[in-house]
Amino acid sequence: MLKLSMLKVHPIPAFTDNYIWAIVYGNSCIVIDPGDSDPVFSFLNNNDLELDSILITHHHFDHTGGLVSLAKYYDCSVYGPKGGHIDGITHDLAENDEINVLDLNFKIFETPGHTLDHIAYFHSDSEDSLLFCGDTLFSGGCGRLFEGTPDNMYDSLNKFKMLPDETLVFCAHEYTESNLKFALEINPNNVDLIDYSKKVTKLRSKSEITLPSNIGLEKKINPFFLLDNPEILHKSEKFINKKISNPIESLAAVRSMKDSF
Repeated sequence: MLKLSMLKVHPIPAFTDNYIWAIVYGNSCIVIDPGDSDPVFSFLNNNDLELDSILITHHHFDHTGGLVSLAKYYDCSVYGPKGGHIDGITHDLAENDEINVLDLNFKIFETPGHTLDHIAYFHSDSEDSLLFCGDTLFSGGCGRLFEGTPDNMYDSLNKFKMLPDETLVFCAHEYTESNLKFALEINPNNVDLIDYSKKVTKLRSKSEITLPSNIGLEKKINPFFLLDNPEILHKSEKFINKKISNPIESLAAVRSMKDSF
């Protein structure tokens, strides 16, 4: 549990490596990407909380599977990507929309790449900056390009890169350790990456969560934020056996290397 100013953000583990994030404010709660309703019901019941609303980042079942049963039981609002393709969404969202839930303002970013419908939720006030980014950004990595293109992912990640360094990054999976193994393979002399990897290995040896990360850290260690790094560029060009002329080509090469790692 991470305690912020007036908020508490809890990870609710689901499946093998998902995190359903719960924002607790008083006796009410927001949940993000409830792929499974059972652990959410347990969390709410054990903590005597009422579910105020559900936020959805994209259509994959491990992020949406529990939303209908939760929304029906608690009669709550469900926010998610526009398009009408996700059963249970009550409020469609698009780029630069703003919503207010539990007196918290969230700005919406469209972040295609992993999927075409992907969105992210950003909250910032004088005390806290929080990003709930689903499967677009991971600590040390980014999502697989199941539907989008390298151009999509590059633009999406650049939106995050422009956020304040202190922004806490709440990813939807515990992928950090495996991401850092790959990052070290292509950027082995990055001192910040080496130090962070040691911390993550220690946490995971005790089965502890590695999240949230933050934007400032990701800009130092995440290969998808370091596309012009000479070491990464050299390995990328060697992998695709041709000269890379722009950062989108670099992202495509790094993502291909990660997919086959």
